[in-house]
Amino acid sequence: MTAPGEPAAPRARRRRADAERSRSAILDAAVRLLRERPEASLEAVARTAGVTRQTVYAHFSSRDELLAAAVDRVTTEAVASMDAAALDEGPAVAALLRFLDASWQAHEANAFLLQAAAARTIENQSGRERHEPVTDRLARLFERGIATGEFVTRQDSRWLVAAVVALGHAAGDEITAGRLTAPESQAALRVSVFRLLGVEDT
Repeated sequence: MTAPGEPAAPRARRRRADAERSRSAILDAAVRLLRERPEASLEAVARTAGVTRQTVYAHFSSRDELLAAAVDRVTTEAVASMDAAALDEGPAVAALLRFLDASWQAHEANAFLLQAAAARTIENQSGRERHEPVTDRLARLFERGIATGEFVTRQDSRWLVAAVVALGHAAGDEITAGRLTAPESQAALRVSVFRLLGVEDT
């Protein structure tokens, strides 16, 4: 509660801080719920976050907007995992393996959420901007591997990035369709990426 006579600036800062904490709590709740229940309602998110439905709408005008923000959150987490994998260090082949492991773990953790976003075309909205942090890192890795001769290909690095992203989506689709188990799909993705780059699997 604001103290009598408190200057306007501190009050405004306190309101902004409270609003930011509220938004963060809503996003945390949304990511947790949508990872397990992609059909979760805004009411369920509000209950999990410990706020009212009106508070959720104060920050996100629709479920699609909240879903897009949740996708942005997990994308940020995935990029942090890739940075932790030190893709610019060591042999390019070893870095590629770390990239594949990090991206697969991120996909497995968020598969239901990403499927829900794709079903409502959320993932396709501003998709290039959303994927740029990942694709930029992957392009640098491919360029480094080509320069050192570890990746034997004449293809442009950006085309290679697009091909690997498409292979990743295909691997996820095979799991969703029940044609492959997660380990089978992960192994197939690794073999396909290595062959694309002219690398013998290790």
